[in-house]
Amino acid sequence: MTGSNNDPSAFKVESPARQAWRNFAGDPIALLSLGILSLLVLAAIFAPWLVPQNPYDLAQLNIIDGRLPPGSMSMDDKISYWLGTDDQGRDMWSAMVYGLRISLGVGFVATIGSLFIGLSLGLIAAWVGGKTDSVIMRIVDIQLSFPTILIALILLAVFGQGFGKIIIALITVQWAYYARTVRSTALVEIRKEYIEAAKCLDLGNTRIIFKHLLPNCLQPLIVVSAIQMAAAIALEATLSFLGLGLPITEPSLGLLISNGYAYMLSG
Repeated sequence: MTGSNNDPSAFKVESPARQAWRNFAGDPIALLSLGILSLLVLAAIFAPWLVPQNPYDLAQLNIIDGRLPPGSMSMDDKISYWLGTDDQGRDMWSAMVYGLRISLGVGFVATIGSLFIGLSLGLIAAWVGGKTDSVIMRIVDIQLSFPTILIALILLAVFGQGFGKIIIALITVQWAYYARTVRSTALVEIRKEYIEAAKCLDLGNTRIIFKHLLPNCLQPLIVVSAIQMAAAIALEATLSFLGLGLPITEPSLGLLISNGYAYMLSG
């Protein structure tokens, strides 16, 4: 509460969102992390204007420029390879920035898809209950009992490589985390007085769920989404490192690590 005893605003309670922002703004480590994350996102968005080459455009690659050391110039003296090139003549700096673009895109899309499916099934399980709840949660238990990397490897071995296919694999292995989180949070909220009051007023299930229940279930999802997005990026990098993620024509961070690992062994 703010203000003096004679001030009516003394009894005004600060909103949770404003209080959370004040706590965040007062943490220098959090601000530094946000700044680094913002730079990475901006670099991924403005990649075409920050790097000298599009590593996905085969017309811009020259095999003669392959495996040049850092600081070399291209054969036509148009590009300076700050970090050198790979065996295909691809500028490593350009590949890193574009690879960051792909990895962040994979993490973001997979997180949104997993969140939508997990949120929907978690709310259904908590609200309907009974056999529906039991069936959904047993599926979640089975899903979480297997290592995520194992399921993703099996799916990609069946579907093959590609951006869309790795998105499907990541959504498949991550939706259960959101479903369990939403269900547990919703079960607590459903027993509270404001939900009981809404039911007594006969507001309708759709209105109660989306206007009253869902907003109070979002707070833990923010934390889970941040963690799972990082996990999705790491999982994509692992799959690409193993050669099952994205094809070599679309270098992601995992594929770049794989190429660097090969160079390290030869060195």
